[in-house]
Amino acid sequence: MSSPHAGSDPAVVLSGYGPVGRAYAEQLLTRGDGLARDHGVRPRLAAVRVGTAQVLLPDGGPVPPRAEWAPPAELEEILDRTGARVLVQALPSSPKARQQAAEEAVLALGRGVHVVTATKSHLLSHWSELGEAARSGGSLIRISGATGAALPAADLARTGVRGLGCRSLRACPNGTATFVLDRLAAGDSLDRAVGEARRRGIAEADPTADLSGGDAATKVGLLAALLWGWEPSAVRVGTEAVDARTGPAAVAAAARGNRLRAVASASADRPFVVEVRLEETVPGDPLHALTGPEKAVVYGCPDAGDITVSGGRSSPLGAALAMLRDTLDVTAPRGYGFG
Repeated sequence: MSSPHAGSDPAVVLSGYGPVGRAYAEQLLTRGDGLARDHGVRPRLAAVRVGTAQVLLPDGGPVPPRAEWAPPAELEEILDRTGARVLVQALPSSPKARQQAAEEAVLALGRGVHVVTATKSHLLSHWSELGEAARSGGSLIRISGATGAALPAADLARTGVRGLGCRSLRACPNGTATFVLDRLAAGDSLDRAVGEARRRGIAEADPTADLSGGDAATKVGLLAALLWGWEPSAVRVGTEAVDARTGPAAVAAAARGNRLRAVASASADRPFVVEVRLEETVPGDPLHALTGPEKAVVYGCPDAGDITVSGGRSSPLGAALAMLRDTLDVTAPRGYGFG
């Protein structure tokens, strides 16, 4: 269904209103004039949904206090009432939210509504189903927020290295792990390093997935799916965790002028295998150059030469900006020529 505001003022329905969802809503509410001027489109927040409540925003916001929200209606009804062109998902990447995220995305895509998601769980379990729904609905799904927040890793995997013969991925896509390893190298205990990461807004309240290597493996598996057509649910993962025993190795690496990194890797020559290992990187290695919560992905292209993307804020704001970028990608007019 076409939006009555299609083109310059596309309606957006936001599912999930935690730190990432709130940061995304704030971006739409405060940057409308600039987005319209610079990109020819002003995405309009038309509704926000959580598990037990929703709010319609006919004027595009601001979002009222939760006490003023109503009980949730069916998503299909909300998409119709708002004329939504984009469903943005900022749901937790948890087993509990997986089915909800998958059902919402499949429904929206099948109805021709684009999906922008920072939620990882349903991408791992429903990748093929999501792709089929997008094809049947003539819609798009974008996953930058699930593969590196503000780091444009998914854009490179999806189109940037297409045709360049990329054969491998080598990455530090988890800013928390990089930050904690650098603090361990400086002599901090694991508890103190994690506490500092939380204080700075880098680490989640529960950093288990970050430190176990699970989050890095998920991100690289999704990038491999974009690059080589892998089915994420078939990927086999091996990980080495950052734990209380890691400190001495980080200190020893630093004494040699090196840096310990949690490196996630995948290769086209080893289909459906992702490994995360603690690796001592040396000067000149793009992963060695990272500081604090920075992230990087190295695309190994034997003929074209390795291509590296690095940096990017590791925070709710970084993920929100990634979702904003994806929202513009699916709604902004393309024009002709260089557009």
